[in-house]
Amino acid sequence: MNSRENIERIIFQLSKKDRSILARNLIRSIENEHEEENVTTDLWIKEAERRYQKLKQGKIIGIPANQVFMEARNRIH
Repeated sequence: MNSRENIERIIFQLSKKDRSILARNLIRSIENEHEEENVTTDLWIKEAERRYQKLKQGKIIGIPANQVFMEARNRIH
């Protein structure tokens, strides 16, 4: 098993929250250093976390991707 595989094995033992924080930090580490891009990424991450919490709490329901894409295609045509 190589180093990356060892790290992945350890990471997948973390809680969802810790994996989310780690993912955010990894994404930031490979982004361009432009502040505007980092702000946009942070806003999208916060929005994704907000939506995930609402989904978890049952305040919203998820829509399958295939349904979303089908509705989008129908609106275009």
